[in-house]
Amino acid sequence: MSYIEMKGISYKYPVGDGKVLKDVNLSLEKGKVYALIGANGSGKTTICNLIRGFIPHFFKGDLDGEMLIEGKDIREWEMGDLAQKMGYIFQNPFTQISGTKDTVFEEIAFGLENLRVEVPVIKERVTEIIKLFGLEPLQNKDPQQLSGGQRQRVSLASVMVMDPEILIIDEPTSQLDPQATEEVFKIINIMKQKGKTIILVEHKIELIAEYADWVILVEDGKVVMEGKTKDILSDIKTVNHGVMLPQYALLGYEMRKTGRLNEIPITESEAITVFNNWIVGKEE
Repeated sequence: MSYIEMKGISYKYPVGDGKVLKDVNLSLEKGKVYALIGANGSGKTTICNLIRGFIPHFFKGDLDGEMLIEGKDIREWEMGDLAQKMGYIFQNPFTQISGTKDTVFEEIAFGLENLRVEVPVIKERVTEIIKLFGLEPLQNKDPQQLSGGQRQRVSLASVMVMDPEILIIDEPTSQLDPQATEEVFKIINIMKQKGKTIILVEHKIELIAEYADWVILVEDGKVVMEGKTKDILSDIKTVNHGVMLPQYALLGYEMRKTGRLNEIPITESEAITVFNNWIVGKEE
């Protein structure tokens, strides 16, 4: 049985013309990183809202098909139970901070306090997550004084301290510089290693190539391509759906035209191996 499954899902928001999801079928396994890619307005965020139960519990609209989590239809889940199972990271790190706490430590503890977890347990879990995310230098600082990248790391820590099984991360790096972006993805990799199921919406295709296990390409409310990251991001047909391939793959295709390359790399490490092998073969 799939961990998260969509069967023939179509959806129309209460306001607006036409369906934003059209006969979507997906099957997600536990413990993998799934990247949702596609142009703005293609339906990626709507899929996320469906998985976390905002559709149909908050956004009514017209929903057809089955949306199952652990075999149970989303319509039958209580939002409180879904909230404990899932964590959601907003696109804007400046909106995720509560604004009610004076230190990073207190901010990360905020969710556990709301669940009335015992104080010694809170301190233990927050201390552990701060160490895991390398936030020790920031733990006594005012969250409102942090940079965007620092706030996003704190946001991730605030969600992870709740120990959710599923993480939905909607364009976490859209407002971050390259260094902060790399730090956020290192944390996402840590969460993957801890066995979390991660649904990631992201436009930076090189990072998806590096960190995602499976890619789902959405266009006009439909899943038009899906598969292993290597297969999708090395397939030139992906470009036909408005998504650019990684630069290493594009270079690989140019070299393939001249008959000089067989494998198409999608990451830096793959490119180094493939191009080095080509150089060695040429010298021989």
